Amino acid sequence: MIAAVAMTVPMTLVHLSTVDIAIIVFYFGLVLTIGMYLRGRSRTGEDFFMAGREMTAWIAGLSFLSANLGSLELMGWAAAAYQYGILATHWYWIGAIPAMLFLGIVMMPFYYISRTHSVPGYLKLRFGEPSRALSAVSFALMTVLMSGINMYSMALVLKVVLGWDIHFSIWVSSATVAVYVALGGLRSAIFNEVLQFILIWAGALLIPILGLVEAGGWSNLRLQIARNASAEYTHLWSTLGNFKDNPMGIHWTGIVFGLGAILSFGYWTTDFLVVQRVLSAKDLRAAKMAPIIGATFKMLVPFIVILPGLLGLAVLPVKLTGETAALATGGHSYNEVLPLMLARYCGPGLLGLGITALIAGFMSGMAGNVSAFTTVWTYDIYRALLKKNESDAHYVAMGRWCTVLGVLISVGTAYLVMSFASIMDYVQALFSFFIAPLFGTVILGMLWKRATGPGGFWGLLAGTLSSISMWAWVKVDPAALRYVALSANARDMAENMYRALWSWIVCVVVTIAVSYLTKPRSDAELNGLVYGVTAIPREAEVPIYHRPTFWATVVAVLFVAANILFW
Repeated sequence: MIAAVAMTVPMTLVHLSTVDIAIIVFYFGLVLTIGMYLRGRSRTGEDFFMAGREMTAWIAGLSFLSANLGSLELMGWAAAAYQYGILATHWYWIGAIPAMLFLGIVMMPFYYISRTHSVPGYLKLRFGEPSRALSAVSFALMTVLMSGINMYSMALVLKVVLGWDIHFSIWVSSATVAVYVALGGLRSAIFNEVLQFILIWAGALLIPILGLVEAGGWSNLRLQIARNASAEYTHLWSTLGNFKDNPMGIHWTGIVFGLGAILSFGYWTTDFLVVQRVLSAKDLRAAKMAPIIGATFKMLVPFIVILPGLLGLAVLPVKLTGETAALATGGHSYNEVLPLMLARYCGPGLLGLGITALIAGFMSGMAGNVSAFTTVWTYDIYRALLKKNESDAHYVAMGRWCTVLGVLISVGTAYLVMSFASIMDYVQALFSFFIAPLFGTVILGMLWKRATGPGGFWGLLAGTLSSISMWAWVKVDPAALRYVALSANARDMAENMYRALWSWIVCVVVTIAVSYLTKPRSDAELNGLVYGVTAIPREAEVPIYHRPTFWATVVAVLFVAANILFW
């Protein structure tokens, strides 16, 4: 995304002191030590792939959020906030909170009581082997592509900020992740993700706090943004009545239905990268509480990600531009706003902490994708299709080797990402290809007992192919945007939202049509897999303030209040 721009930067933005270097080296040593320590506790398949299913709600919840707190969060959305303003917050609030609460209260009982190792594993139980195989292959492909994004983004930050060679950075980060995930499996990934969560907040908090002090508070910040860009950049909902009235070129229907109802629910409830963390919880109550805890912190993440982008609009002395313009002028692109703000506010020691926070975020995202890829490959592709009756030790060994393989493939995709004009478009395209139709299949499977195996398979395939076809159609004929995104004035982000919505509709319609043409399974066969024919386990009687539904309601009220506050 900014490789070409980075090549034009004649010197590094910052220089590390001895203290800064010591902090970074200490971090790398600590994550490797955790991996070595946990190796002895990851000998069985349940230990290696599911962390023994013994995580508390807090550990699972923080890991659930941290696995998503990678390069897309730290770099991509800070850049999006500079480019689109506070509208980028939608990807944290309406694009996450309702879906996370729905996962905890509605969907986790089915995932947890079925004792499945993965979302494709649930599809195997509900729809049969063809649906499992299709979703597993799609998910494995998506995870290694996403892992490459995290790896490349971290290497690029280290190049732009510190002047490190990009190839050296890619291989050092990938080797570190490969070692600690291969040694400790999911348990190692989870404990490192909790550590990375703490480091990210400790390091990233510096920018918004110091930036707000310089800007003179939120009210003065809004005035400066209105002067330097537009007053539209600080409104969350009021500008979404027309495609032309906001910087993103999107309508509220795209945000509410494309993002809020489809992409967010698809990601947070069916993407095994995050669901796997919740499945590691020690009991059903912990599994239900984990996404609710994650949702609470998710509402705060814009403070350390979106706010730096908004501050850049107000306080940076230079105006950032798109990649093409930056390359032509030798300036800085949107995507460099976070490193620029880091260089602006952080001195010796603080700079090392800030850089470590960025590294932790990138490695967290990469490790999350690699550990999820390892589980899906081993259980849903290798064991299901290639080696069905091997020993548990054999599958653990395959998981360790698969971790190394997944990292190597991710290195290849990191270099592939360099050829794309925009990482954000790349990521959102992947989500619309694989996540949106998968959500249609899973939600119909859980809520509609009439859905059949052939219906699930053909619906998922049709939804995936339709999304890829719409993407290719717009690439070949840009005028097709008016049909896909409902307006010729829509921009790339709007196209992603509407393409996700259409692919979900195609998946649901095909699944329903084929299901009515094929024979359903009996209620007895669907016990434990579908609402209405499953006895949901009751939790122990506890005070109301210990119940997941109570805390989900509290988070929902805070979510509504925050949207009204920044309307």
